[in-house]
Amino acid sequence: MYPKHIKVGLILSSCTLLLSGCFDSNNTRSLQQHTADATAAAKRDAGAIARGVVEGLTRKGPTDINTASAQDLEKLPGVTAAKAQAIIAGRPYDNTSQLVKRHILSKVQYNNIRAQIGVK
Repeated sequence: MYPKHIKVGLILSSCTLLLSGCFDSNNTRSLQQHTADATAAAKRDAGAIARGVVEGLTRKGPTDINTASAQDLEKLPGVTAAKAQAIIAGRPYDNTSQLVKRHILSKVQYNNIRAQIGVK
């Protein structure tokens, strides 16, 4: 199954080619330019999709707050060097919500990273 952006590019290219018979030779340059633009857009979209797939495949899952380094914790949104050190100092954790219960993170800070952290 092709992603939506690629489908749109292919449809636009196909329509352009099908309609080419409706134009006289004076419009050939314009048709060529429109086809080139549609192809370039499809190529850009396909590249972005491929980079997203690679990024998704290389992610290693949630950050384990019991074993993550300070550098890894600081990659989480809103986690400063001081917060990372506080998380490390509070180890071990039975679950991620203990970050709030132990007053290491506010509820808002916790909600911002909750989906990206875990405990093994």
